[in-house]
Amino acid sequence: MTTSRRQLLQLGTGAGLLAAARPAAAASGALLAPRLRPGDTLGLVSPANATFEREPLKIATESLQALGFKVKHGANVAARRGPFAGTDAQRAADVNAMFADDSVAGIIAMTGGSGCNRIVDRLDYELIRRKPKFFGGFSDLTSLVNAIHRQTGLVAFHSPVAVSEWNDYSVQSFKAIVMNAEAALLRNPVVKPADDLVVREERISTIRGGKAQGRLVGGNLTVLASLAGTPYFPDCRGALLFLEDINEYIYRIDRCLSTLRLTGALSQLAGVVLGRFTKCEPGDGYGALTLDEVFDDYFLPLDIPVYRGAAIGHIRRKLTVPVGAMAEMDADAGTIRLLAPAVA
Repeated sequence: MTTSRRQLLQLGTGAGLLAAARPAAAASGALLAPRLRPGDTLGLVSPANATFEREPLKIATESLQALGFKVKHGANVAARRGPFAGTDAQRAADVNAMFADDSVAGIIAMTGGSGCNRIVDRLDYELIRRKPKFFGGFSDLTSLVNAIHRQTGLVAFHSPVAVSEWNDYSVQSFKAIVMNAEAALLRNPVVKPADDLVVREERISTIRGGKAQGRLVGGNLTVLASLAGTPYFPDCRGALLFLEDINEYIYRIDRCLSTLRLTGALSQLAGVVLGRFTKCEPGDGYGALTLDEVFDDYFLPLDIPVYRGAAIGHIRRKLTVPVGAMAEMDADAGTIRLLAPAVA
């Protein structure tokens, strides 16, 4: 990474507020969306799985309204074709339509699941570059969040989906980064033991200590590995890679990490942040390494800072992480510090 890419992102002052509706570029070259404000309209889309009952859609809408937003449903948000929220064409059209709609300030996914890889090549990236907006989601949305940044330079967000539990921790992280435009410190919730000598939840473990700076990229490991070799896979040169997963046997985690190693991506990194690998256990009938051993095998030889246990992933209380934003990680403290706001 060159010295200039390690510098703090600089946002304009004075005229910056007046130009909030126009594309804003950080000094690193990243494109910043205007921050979301109370009263803005959020477009609610379903680029992945279908929502099979009416109640989750109602709860998701009410949650976004409780955050202070108006909500506009995509034309196919409640559609279904097999497990997906409509056809590939319908799901992609909803995302493109929300970027084109000047009344919509930002776009959030209803849920994850599967299906985003089927539409990643159907998004109108030139449109997105012309009309940058907040775009957020996690899990299967890893495809679209990273593709949008790679294809347009727009900082997109590994954030709760609309159907997520919007507890206080998740809300405060989302607001700080997306609405208040803070150069925030991303750290796990502070949990005091109720009746124990030590804290057992929300723990950080340092695999290799130290600090590193770089652009944040990543998300769900399985989905990210599925993008390897495509134009939508993130540029890992000098990057800080964050990863999480759920319901994958350990040998599959190993396989996905081997894919990233064989592409050369791991050797290019400045640092690694491992979130939660929820219910990632040995498969039946297989002798298995532990997750500790797998992570040591792949990350210790890199000789870069690595820590595990960040509040990122398929968990109740989750951080909002801006993909494409410059940050500094501290593997000993278990923190990520944004070097500048991730929205304009």
